[in-house]
Amino acid sequence: MVGSNTVTATSRLLLICFAYSFTVFSMISSVTDPRDAAALRSLMDQWDNTPPSWGGSDDPCGTPWEGVSCNNSRITALGLSTMGLKGRLSGDIGELAELRSLDLSFNRGLTGSLTSRLGDLQKLNILILAGCGFTGTIPNELGYLKDLSFLALNSNNFTGKIPASLGNLTKVYWLDLADNQLTGPIPISSGSSPGLDLLLKAKHFHFNKNQLSGTIPPKLFSSEMILIHVLFDGNRFTGSIPSTLGLIQTLEVLRLDRNTLTGKVPENLSNLTNIIELNLAHNKLVGSLPDLSDMKSMNYVDLSNNSFDPSESPLWFSTLPSLTTLVMEYGSLQGPLPNKLFGFPQLQQVRLKKNAFNGTLSLGDTVGPELQLVDLQDNDISSVTLSSGYTNTLMYIASFFLNVQSNCLYQPIKEALSCCRLEGNPVCTTALSNTNYCQIQQQQVKRIYSTSLANCGGKSCPLDQKVSPQSCECAYPYEGTLYFRGPMFRDLSNVNTYHSLEMSLWVKLGLTPGSVSLQNPFFNNDDYLQIQLALFPPMGKYFNRTEVQRIGFDLSNQTYKPPPLFGPYYFIASPYTFPADGNGHSLSSRMVTGIITGCSALVLCLVALGIYAMWQKRRAEQAIGLSRPFVSWASSGKDSGGAPQLKGARWFSYEELKKITNNFSVSSELGYGGYGKVGF
Repeated sequence: MVGSNTVTATSRLLLICFAYSFTVFSMISSVTDPRDAAALRSLMDQWDNTPPSWGGSDDPCGTPWEGVSCNNSRITALGLSTMGLKGRLSGDIGELAELRSLDLSFNRGLTGSLTSRLGDLQKLNILILAGCGFTGTIPNELGYLKDLSFLALNSNNFTGKIPASLGNLTKVYWLDLADNQLTGPIPISSGSSPGLDLLLKAKHFHFNKNQLSGTIPPKLFSSEMILIHVLFDGNRFTGSIPSTLGLIQTLEVLRLDRNTLTGKVPENLSNLTNIIELNLAHNKLVGSLPDLSDMKSMNYVDLSNNSFDPSESPLWFSTLPSLTTLVMEYGSLQGPLPNKLFGFPQLQQVRLKKNAFNGTLSLGDTVGPELQLVDLQDNDISSVTLSSGYTNTLMYIASFFLNVQSNCLYQPIKEALSCCRLEGNPVCTTALSNTNYCQIQQQQVKRIYSTSLANCGGKSCPLDQKVSPQSCECAYPYEGTLYFRGPMFRDLSNVNTYHSLEMSLWVKLGLTPGSVSLQNPFFNNDDYLQIQLALFPPMGKYFNRTEVQRIGFDLSNQTYKPPPLFGPYYFIASPYTFPADGNGHSLSSRMVTGIITGCSALVLCLVALGIYAMWQKRRAEQAIGLSRPFVSWASSGKDSGGAPQLKGARWFSYEELKKITNNFSVSSELGYGGYGKVGF
């Protein structure tokens, strides 16, 4: 019975020891708040293609799960750009109460409507859902996110109106709703109702490529604003251009093209002295041409396809020193063309077809060194005067922007000028009609820029891989398309321009030199510069998931800034191919610490258990000795002088009793008991 108690006590101590070790291990390694862990587990159950590390444990912060960032036990950032996620964004996201950054960009498989529970993320500072497949309306609850500074919902399929509640986002500086199917007017505050006019810290209003309608409210703009980009192109706005735009002295890019705006251009737009790009093309504007003489920083201006009053060339044609591109096609300009226009040092393109310029075209004695294109088709030019100093070729590229075969004219002219056209002018219908000015000859267009692979000796790769310009090895690059909404140049033949972009990309994205490839730059129908981008891993064939998430975030969050020459941009990534068996993950340092500490506690418990077992054994032996009071005198020694030990009750035979009592001698008697004599 004593032995049984010993085993029970030992087992109990062992269980306590293991429980203690497990508790210590859990306290150290399982650090994620249970609410956050449950929310992330629920999201994982609704998404396909989550990273392999997801679900490896119930501890997203301690293990950790890829794309999850924590502060102590709470999840503070979720970055899953370009992971190939498929599914819906459910209301479980609202349980991540400490979330400050949510980036799910470039996951086309994320579809369905946005949950209103995004409004529960009260500490959210960055929300990037660009390049996904979300539909439905933008939830009003996004207006609850008072700490939000960056909101990118562009390139989805959102419909409905812009929520007036977004006017509550008083800390937002980036608001991008472009390339959706939004309709209705721009909301303006009224009484207790908010509106976008309250966003005084905003620098970017990107609403282009939607179906927004109504007038552009004058109240939307004020002198308190610090906007630098107002992109409203490609909508259905009507009415006049609000004069309040002229109050925003910080404005650098103003695009109102491809709408149905009417009325006159406000005179006070001339106050926008920081303007770099002004595009008012493809509207129904009337009245006199605006005076842009004070816009000394302007690189690009397009006033084409409007209904301005007939007039001669405005003075500012010859007074804007930073001008690179002048576009005023399908207009009502008339009279001679000032030859000073062609002498601007940075001028690259002059596109004035379908006007009424007349008289003699004279390019003057000085043609700007960057001038590439002069397009004067369908005017009323009767003659051309060229200086005898021109020594190179004058040619027209009919499909310059489409990167296909070209039609070219040859005539001696200065080296820089490479493209010109005069068809449809009287000079081409007179006796001079056989001159080279009016004859179209087939020539191959200049090769549009692509990053050189000359050092790779024509190496070929499987269809799903590409040659790295750095290592000349086949690899899986991170690919996508860069869209520059307002570049300061239109010359696509200058390789130095692309070299600066390549260097900027690998330096600012933390890649190795030469790991960037640019392909096929061209201006698309929206007049955006479009470039195919490929980024190659520094080693091996693949980027790991952490690197893909980082690059995707840097490009979607505008952390990466291109050279100023390229202006505002956005990026849409292609799906990335991850290796099927290369997604193993190692234990975190916190996990290792937990394992070491738990094992140490277990060893201490085992040592304590051993000591306890030895002590219990000694006690058991003592208890057994006390339970056996008689031992053989022969074994103990009669003359030993020691007291007999109690070893427990036992039976003695008659012969043993006779021997012990010395044949029942009287000298062995001790006294009398209830059953007779007692002796030893």
